[in-house]
Amino acid sequence: MASSAAPAVNILDIHPCEAPLADHSIHDQVIQGLSQPVGQKWLPTMLLYDERGLRIYDEITTDAPEYYLFSAEEEILKNKADDIVKVMRAGVSDGAPMEEVVVELGAGALRKTSLILRALSRQVPSPSSTPPINYYALDLEKRELERTLMELSHTDVGAEMKGKVSASGLCGTYDDGLKFIAEGGLEGRNTIDKLLTLAEKYSVERVGRDASPDSGSSRSRSEVTETTPPSTPGSHQPLHLLFLGSSLGNFTRGEDAAFLKSLPLRPGSGDTLLLGLDHDNDPKKIELAYNDPKGITRKFIMNGLVCAGRALGDENLFQQDKWEYVGRYNEELRRHEAYYRSTCDQTVVDPETKAEFPFVKDELVRVEVSYKFSERDAYTLFSEAGLRPVHRWTDSASQYSLWLLERPKFTFPLLKAPQYTTSANNERTVMRSPFSLPTLEEWQNMWAAWDFITRQMIPPSMLFEKPIDLRHICLFYCGHIPTFLSIHLSRLLQEPDTEPVEFKYIFERGIDPIVDDPTKCHPHSEVPQRKEDWPALSTILQFQSRVRERVMNLYRDIESGKITLTRKIARVLFMTHEHEAFHAETLLYMLLQRAGTGTIPPVGFVPPVWDVLAESWNAHPEPVNETVTLGPEDITLGHDDDEADDESTDVLGHSFGWDNEHPQRTVHVGEFKIEWRPVTNGQFYDFYYAGGGKDTPKVQFPKSWVEIDGEIFVRTLYGPVPMKVARNWPVITSFDNLSTYASVKGGRLPTEPELRLFLDKFECGYEGGANVGFRNWHPIPATSGGAKDGGKGHNGGVWEWTSTVFDKHEGFVPSKLYPGYSTDFFDNHHQVVIGGSYATIPRLAERRTLRNYYQHNYPYAWVGARVAYDV
Repeated sequence: MASSAAPAVNILDIHPCEAPLADHSIHDQVIQGLSQPVGQKWLPTMLLYDERGLRIYDEITTDAPEYYLFSAEEEILKNKADDIVKVMRAGVSDGAPMEEVVVELGAGALRKTSLILRALSRQVPSPSSTPPINYYALDLEKRELERTLMELSHTDVGAEMKGKVSASGLCGTYDDGLKFIAEGGLEGRNTIDKLLTLAEKYSVERVGRDASPDSGSSRSRSEVTETTPPSTPGSHQPLHLLFLGSSLGNFTRGEDAAFLKSLPLRPGSGDTLLLGLDHDNDPKKIELAYNDPKGITRKFIMNGLVCAGRALGDENLFQQDKWEYVGRYNEELRRHEAYYRSTCDQTVVDPETKAEFPFVKDELVRVEVSYKFSERDAYTLFSEAGLRPVHRWTDSASQYSLWLLERPKFTFPLLKAPQYTTSANNERTVMRSPFSLPTLEEWQNMWAAWDFITRQMIPPSMLFEKPIDLRHICLFYCGHIPTFLSIHLSRLLQEPDTEPVEFKYIFERGIDPIVDDPTKCHPHSEVPQRKEDWPALSTILQFQSRVRERVMNLYRDIESGKITLTRKIARVLFMTHEHEAFHAETLLYMLLQRAGTGTIPPVGFVPPVWDVLAESWNAHPEPVNETVTLGPEDITLGHDDDEADDESTDVLGHSFGWDNEHPQRTVHVGEFKIEWRPVTNGQFYDFYYAGGGKDTPKVQFPKSWVEIDGEIFVRTLYGPVPMKVARNWPVITSFDNLSTYASVKGGRLPTEPELRLFLDKFECGYEGGANVGFRNWHPIPATSGGAKDGGKGHNGGVWEWTSTVFDKHEGFVPSKLYPGYSTDFFDNHHQVVIGGSYATIPRLAERRTLRNYYQHNYPYAWVGARVAYDV
């Protein structure tokens, strides 16, 4: 709590009164760690961060340039703090009062933080008696908080903050701080008096100590629980959390995701997290960073032994001349490990209990680990924590990143890797395939996405409009999805149709007419021609709710054993689930045509700050070589998924697919060259306007572009953006357009087997950062062909055209459940496309056997292409 003599800084001790004293906790952890067998002993990392330890760490950051983490993060903040703050605050509603809270977890010396505070101050037009932005430094050392905040107030930064950004301290652990926020401790945030009122339940006598990493160090948290954070009650001003210094590296894999998941970031609120993560850099560089030639890091680590002795009652308990510091990098686990090594056989005796802890010569006692993060590590972490990367800033040497993250209104988790069991005969069988029966969680995620698109992005005025003439009105799709599901549930379970029954005559099947002759179309439902004859949206939503309840009941009956799960049941659920996912994307590419003139942008996701993004995208390195040569090679297409086996109860280990994915077959691919990245907007723009494309009869102006006052813009769901912003995105246009482009360039579009071979080798996947699953609501530049990870990357978030005509293949059998799914489109008008766009759910985008298809001259679907060349 604030000191009584009118302190210049406010410090609130938020350690609960009823909580055990931190000294006791440390003592118990020291005893626990030393009680382990030889080779497994450890000491709590928090020992490193007493008051002296914090001062030594400051010395590391100023006098040990080998410790690149601090300087790399500082470089980013010096150069990009204004951009970071600008993007951080992009989720704040336009015209809303600017009142925000910034909380730093493990604040430390505030040297880097001051750069953010200065940038925040520049966001406030003029000072006022009540600063609109309130910064809180959370840490464990009360005296250090007082010292650093006092020093800040007397700097130039402190002067700039006056009347714009207030600065206060929260003394406690991570758990204390996050609980305090979740319980409403930062409501009425503009006055410390409000905080002091709530503080009656917290200790004011003692500043306890637990694991709370400093912003440039790695202090572990005492305990992590797998919880979903409660919504912060009360005010809805945005909350911005700062967790700098790659302090998350102190958490184990899994524990880090659980911690991030527990942060009180409200979904879709504009709350953000600025997170520092160290990369998986060269092992020698990492080892040197933690063992500088001046020995400052050694002094820092050895100070922990003094603290360990103090925790047991005698600072000299661990004799320094009998121990030495050992640091090493574990490449397999991607973590640096810090140990104490016993230089002789010795025994340490606990002064209080007289318990003996023997150590053999060369025995290691672990005191700290610092995990490093590859691209895959980072994206996996964010997905498991339910967070969406909004933007990323990297230092000039690409060794460290600051990530801005949010908790969006919905996310799609990573697909679970196939789980195997081994029999007595050492035969491996799949226990659960990620492409088996959709889980109830998958349904709920899909429904959240569908409801978001249909209820929050389509204004009432657009329900009866056709953004694309070749499709139905928007309202049709609101009814089509639950009707399709209801029809197949009723057939499967031999139950009556969901009321109102007449919906199945209106909404059963949509349209996909031939582009050149829209009068030619596959069989479809006859829809009302007059607005007043359509069902009301409210009636459709009630119907949808009843159909979804039928799905829930079916899962309950399967779980209880009332219904035996067969492949047929699972197939119906897989088919209807993925059908909804396909149509979510269809509806979105329709809505794209009205973005800026009707479609509501995706509120609840921090909107793009285009100038900041463009600067970052334009700095992306190009591939060292434009193409890669592949083949000759045999490749497997498709998988075995015969509906004739649908009475089988062997379900969870089976991967389902659409009829055109069956059966598995081997295809020979000859030698060819293929470009690392798809054709970009910029490349197609140059071809269209300067390369003669505009005058080529077969080339059409892309429907993903729009001309405004003589300038070309690229459509996004946020409205059109200038070509200079989207120049490096993959261009979205028809097969005919891109096939002509490739031909003029001396190449062609790849066959399905060729593109499949390339993607198998170089696609990084959803867990590696691919732009699918609504990671963004727009394309981004492709990354494949880079210097790291063998060239693996992503294509920017589009399906890709192939030169393969969609037709029967050897062994093809039409689906009995959905006979016309493929056969209605074996018409020589459709091309095979594979991959997935930014709005394709991971279950579809990650299944390598999936084959989608569009008409060769259909201009609206989110499909791009890369150029292949004969060798």
